[in-house]
Amino acid sequence: MDLEKRFIASVAAASKRIGDDGAVIGSFVYSNDAFIEGTHFKRAWMSPRQIAHKAFAVNISDAVAMNAVPRYALLAIGIPSSMHADEVDALAAGFVEAAAAFDCELIGGDTVKSDRLIISLTIVSETQRPLRRSGIKPGDLLAYTGSVGKAKKELQYLLAGRRAHARSHYVRPLLRRAFIADAASHLRAGMDISDGIYTDLQRLSDLNRVGFAFLRPMSRAAGCSGEEYEMLIAFAPRMRKRVEYLARKHRTPLTVFARAARTRYKNPCKSHHF
Repeated sequence: MDLEKRFIASVAAASKRIGDDGAVIGSFVYSNDAFIEGTHFKRAWMSPRQIAHKAFAVNISDAVAMNAVPRYALLAIGIPSSMHADEVDALAAGFVEAAAAFDCELIGGDTVKSDRLIISLTIVSETQRPLRRSGIKPGDLLAYTGSVGKAKKELQYLLAGRRAHARSHYVRPLLRRAFIADAASHLRAGMDISDGIYTDLQRLSDLNRVGFAFLRPMSRAAGCSGEEYEMLIAFAPRMRKRVEYLARKHRTPLTVFARAARTRYKNPCKSHHF
């Protein structure tokens, strides 16, 4: 067990609300993600505005995955002394722009001195019908939106010493807000693809006690590609035509690739945490 999974397993028993992309309390959803220099990105890869947008996007993705509408954001940030004043100004402007773009009010947080850029965002969202990771039954179909594998290719591009371009999928993942809002009532379960389809399938497998029979081949490179922030969804076979219709309505590519089964599932990807 990797250290991240070990830690989560140790604290999850303390609350029944842990296990989804966010915690549902009444009609509100609370979610948090960290975006840390040296772990999730390098400052050389992106401009300060791009860093702010990516940090916001990965957090809004959790709200989208829960079929929730983002309302408020709390920002905690560690700022290294190696950043210049104009970079700090650009970073702040980036957060203001991203909050406006996602229609999510930035209401406060905390700033501290740090040895590297550390960003932690908490998003408060509202939902009338939360989409959870649990609820999958044997026979249900699994599908993903968009395409997978692009984020890994772009990461390799960045690791080669290049900078992200303006329309980089790594910087600006495409979130499927309208499709999920329309389709949620027809879905059994859903989550965003943050660590790769194969790894996120393991989470669904453990939670729902099901395995998966693949209906079409998927390369390991595509299945292990993290940072996609597309949606991984499950639905009953009788809902397939309706879900596919809604995907077309919202111009969302949708690939049905597996069926939940009474088998065991083992993630073939190597852990990339810690």
